[in-house]
Amino acid sequence: MLAHSYLSNADVDSIDEMYKQYQANPQNVEFGWQKFFEGFDLAYDKTGISGQVVSEDMLKEINVLRLINDGYRTRGHLFTKTNPVRDRRKYEPTLDINNFGLEQSDMDKTFNAGIELGIGPAKLKDIIEHLEQTYCQSIGVEYMYMQHPERKEWLKTRMESRKNQPNLSINQKREVLNKLNQAVVFENFLHTKYVGQKRFSLEGLETLIPALNTIIEHGSTLGVEEFVIGMAHRGRLNVLANIMHKNYEEIFREFEGRAYADAIFEGDVKYHMGYSSEIKSNEGKDIRLTLTPNPSHLEAVNPVVEGVSRAKIDREHNRNFDKLTPILIHGDAAVSGQGIVYEVIQMAGLEGYNNGGTIHLVTNNQIGFTTNYTDGRTSIYCTDVAKTTKCPVFHVNGDDAEAIVYVMQLATEYRQKFHTDVFIDLLGYRKYGHNEGDEPRFTQPKLYKEIAKHKNPREIYAEKLANTGSVEADLAEQMEKEFKQLLQEKLDSVRSANGQETTNNSPANTWAHIRKAEQKDFEQSPVTAIDKTKFQKLAKSITQIPDGFKAFKKVEKLFADRADMIKNNSFDWAMGELMAYASLLDEGFPVRMSGQDCERGTFSHRHAIIKEEDSENEYCPLAQIGGQKTSFEIYNSLLSEFAVLGFEYGYAMTNPNGLTIWEAQFGDFANGAQVIIDQFIASGETKWKRFNGLVMLLPHGHEGQGPEHSSARPERYLQLCATLNMQVINATTPANLFHALRRQLKRDIRVPLVVLTPKSLLRHPLCVSSIEDFTNGAFQEIIDDAKADAKKVKRVVLCTGKIYYDLLKKQEEDNIENVAVVRVEQLYPLAENQLADLQKKYRNAEWKWVQEEPKNQGAWMHLLRYDLPFALGVISRRSSSSPATGYAKVHNQEQEQIISEAFSIGK
Repeated sequence: MLAHSYLSNADVDSIDEMYKQYQANPQNVEFGWQKFFEGFDLAYDKTGISGQVVSEDMLKEINVLRLINDGYRTRGHLFTKTNPVRDRRKYEPTLDINNFGLEQSDMDKTFNAGIELGIGPAKLKDIIEHLEQTYCQSIGVEYMYMQHPERKEWLKTRMESRKNQPNLSINQKREVLNKLNQAVVFENFLHTKYVGQKRFSLEGLETLIPALNTIIEHGSTLGVEEFVIGMAHRGRLNVLANIMHKNYEEIFREFEGRAYADAIFEGDVKYHMGYSSEIKSNEGKDIRLTLTPNPSHLEAVNPVVEGVSRAKIDREHNRNFDKLTPILIHGDAAVSGQGIVYEVIQMAGLEGYNNGGTIHLVTNNQIGFTTNYTDGRTSIYCTDVAKTTKCPVFHVNGDDAEAIVYVMQLATEYRQKFHTDVFIDLLGYRKYGHNEGDEPRFTQPKLYKEIAKHKNPREIYAEKLANTGSVEADLAEQMEKEFKQLLQEKLDSVRSANGQETTNNSPANTWAHIRKAEQKDFEQSPVTAIDKTKFQKLAKSITQIPDGFKAFKKVEKLFADRADMIKNNSFDWAMGELMAYASLLDEGFPVRMSGQDCERGTFSHRHAIIKEEDSENEYCPLAQIGGQKTSFEIYNSLLSEFAVLGFEYGYAMTNPNGLTIWEAQFGDFANGAQVIIDQFIASGETKWKRFNGLVMLLPHGHEGQGPEHSSARPERYLQLCATLNMQVINATTPANLFHALRRQLKRDIRVPLVVLTPKSLLRHPLCVSSIEDFTNGAFQEIIDDAKADAKKVKRVVLCTGKIYYDLLKKQEEDNIENVAVVRVEQLYPLAENQLADLQKKYRNAEWKWVQEEPKNQGAWMHLLRYDLPFALGVISRRSSSSPATGYAKVHNQEQEQIISEAFSIGK
């Protein structure tokens, strides 16, 4: 109502005064009143008017405008015919004219308010008929809450000029019928050929197929070259077959159980698989389609789709939002029930995550598993989350195919013009239970009586076309017959012993140069050192602040200290990390990082972007490296883990030649993203054959600060490790971190990397590396005790991460020579051959694993999985349900006890 606030609570005397001001000069009143008085002057003869200007007729005009704006435009969606199988709930007040100060005797009166609708002065009954057609038929629209007048005006003009009525050509109608025929017949065919097999059918919402087809076809005419789609499992097979153009033979082969004979690929169920294809539009335009793989965790795929889309926009479309459109297909119960949806739409307008708008398509079957929609949400609509970012929402009857096509065209045009999100609520039903083996009448007996006798959308549309004479009467029957015959031929081919393998229209694979990892890849890392002269040049470039840039005093000192590191040949953790990025950028590899406060770093160590002291101007030293062919991007994220980690996983999925990093503010914050870790990062390659080189930086270390933020929970990642699916490291030197990060792009494999990063070690005087450590060698999976004399060693202490420096301090202070302290920098994959070599070196020693985490946490229980060449004991805190004590004094006592026991041989 902001655009028409001049109509609310109208006061006669105020209107009279404003009219006089308008007569003196139209610019004296706001735009809305200018428009109203212009219309008033057109409709009434001003000559001779005296006294109070606001007559009963004018008040009636205002009431008609209120009916238009407060009524139909704002609340018309509550009184639509959008639900195909249920009666709408009753809402008050209604749109009855009595609620707007109008009477039946006004119906034949002419009101200038019709100008507001673009139809000129019109009788009230004609104004209402126009509004009813526009806002209360098969389409309902929510948009008056939007804060951008130009967007509202655009929608209003488009909708009201056509009364929200489709006007399809004969060919377009045939196309809609054809896609509906494919959708319905495909589901029926599977239902009869594979009785009892789960497929999560689309039946009840088959109009999703012409809906998607319209977005793709119409989008291609508006410049879209690529669509990235994310959805849950319901309807997925239909989308794969009839939108993605996946071969029917391949789908049948999956039902027959013949699809995945490759022993190294454990696979996933068919309704979770992803797919990519290149198709031709009806106008001959090339279109690339990507359907991302997904787990059963509803809506978890959303941020992944957004990350995939942003990577493609950045790397393949020169950041042109017009070229790629993300489409997210939600379920109604999930879109209102899953918090990840809110997180994702809050990312939509942020610089680091913006994709130029996503089309959100809700397949609303009005039920969640067995839960009625009235028990599944408090909000009126499942799409009410869209209002938080002021997105327009279209509600459309899933049985009205042409209305759906019209809405998809309008939504696609809106997205392309304004580059913001748009929601479409496609109301239908679910013909069967949650899967084809469920009995839905257990929980919704009344609803399913209605559904049982309800015609499918294809039958409804075919009858409509036949009744209007739009297409040949027997066309629908002919389409069904021909398509059934085609499907039967494809199935017969698959079941035949002589059935031929078929090739799909898959696009070129940007990951073709990446292979599956082998154990030998982790026994000895490739050389990742860089030239000394190059190192010094890069180090100098990232430690300089431009002349005239007035940075904060502490930042100036920080950069001066970094410059001194070059002179003193002693580089701390931050410099080791930044030099990894600088060297990769210099070699043409783009680097992207996001996370909460990652620009500065949670512990104020990174300062990748610095600000001027008295302005918002900023400077990024790393962004000056690499030229136009590469880029360094770092973004402070919104306060989200689930969505942001999912986004970066998706980004890395499409970016094999770049380094993509997510940093947790504290390591245990990754708890909030456990679905992404479990269902995508740890298992994506196993389930979907999708490689990914994402890096996760997780601050970790027991510093006496309490249970929260002490532990990054390394045991969780190590438990998920198998078949070389992830790497988990806890490096102890800046140079080893440098080599680990560079290693990600210096091999022809891509495996997610989990880095347990330090806190206190960021400024520990011993946690430094010399230039020679960067310009020689490679990542060290295991670091031996360089000072140990093997003949004197009675015990070998294995450790990882920060505790090494506590052990080193004790070893040096007490001049202990009979204990060797060996660092396991790479916890998985474990370099077993290197450990075997060390066992030979220290053949007379006993072996202990020392960790600061409780016994049931950390790496200890992971190490028990291995057949090590020596017996291994453990020294740690006692098992606990909490990561750490909340009392610093207790922490110190526990830490001292661990260190003391590590060097107490025979005790």
